[in-house]
Amino acid sequence: MDAHEKGYFTEETSVEVVTGRNANAKDERLKEVMEVITRKLHEAVKELEPTQDEWMEAILFLTRTGQMCNEWRQEFILLSDVLGVSMLVDAINNRKPSGASESTVLGPFHVADAPELPMGANICLDSKGEDMVIEGRILDTEGKPIAGAVIDVWQANDEGFYDVQQKGIQPDFNLRGVFRTGPDGHYWFRAVKPKYYPIPDDGPVGQLLGHLGRHPYRPAHLHYIIKADGFETLVTHIFDPDDPYIHSDAVFGVKESLLARFDKKHEPDRAAGYGFTGDFWEVRHDFVLAPIRPGGA
Repeated sequence: MDAHEKGYFTEETSVEVVTGRNANAKDERLKEVMEVITRKLHEAVKELEPTQDEWMEAILFLTRTGQMCNEWRQEFILLSDVLGVSMLVDAINNRKPSGASESTVLGPFHVADAPELPMGANICLDSKGEDMVIEGRILDTEGKPIAGAVIDVWQANDEGFYDVQQKGIQPDFNLRGVFRTGPDGHYWFRAVKPKYYPIPDDGPVGQLLGHLGRHPYRPAHLHYIIKADGFETLVTHIFDPDDPYIHSDAVFGVKESLLARFDKKHEPDRAAGYGFTGDFWEVRHDFVLAPIRPGGA
């Protein structure tokens, strides 16, 4: 009887021996997950053949990553983001029927209790930044308007910061608002043109990006969560296609269908009607919601 038949651990039998110990797992999904993770991890180690020092450095990197986590900072989510895993999980869990708007990552700066505002309200509370008006329609996959859709929007300011990052500098709920569509499915609100910004890069994930020659920036975008009875909730962004980082988003959140036109307007009469004092940006973007599938929530 050879080592394989006896179940001894060798370089060749490592996966089978380790996963074999999980035969009595109480949860079948956990057993499946650990079998796949063990197999892929062992395959990577066998391909890379790391030294003991290299493997210890990997362990210390993960240790430092965990030590950066607290009630407002989740460095492991950041690691998942920059490796593209967050977007991959999002894509797998949000496969849409043809014609429906695509999703992207939620991001860490959503606030659940933003105020509901009248349609057309200005979500910029401190009058800083370049004025912007955003409008569009919420539609179903047949092109019909959706009444009563709830649109939760939020964005960074013209310096690339969210209100929760600048307590005491920005007003609470600055550049946030909730709107509800009427029978025509139309939405519009006023805001300011957002700016690109870096993800937190003062920890081990930021150091990793630096070593890989990657920047930490996300291109300028607006966040949306759109909900309506009978439809799947859509978590998404719209992006400025002219942003310098549009083709190199640090967290891989950009999709071609989410590029919106940001047009600079010199129309004094329209500006006055919006309460703007000069030129402004105009963005138009429709969203198409997917119906809830049988058995879906």
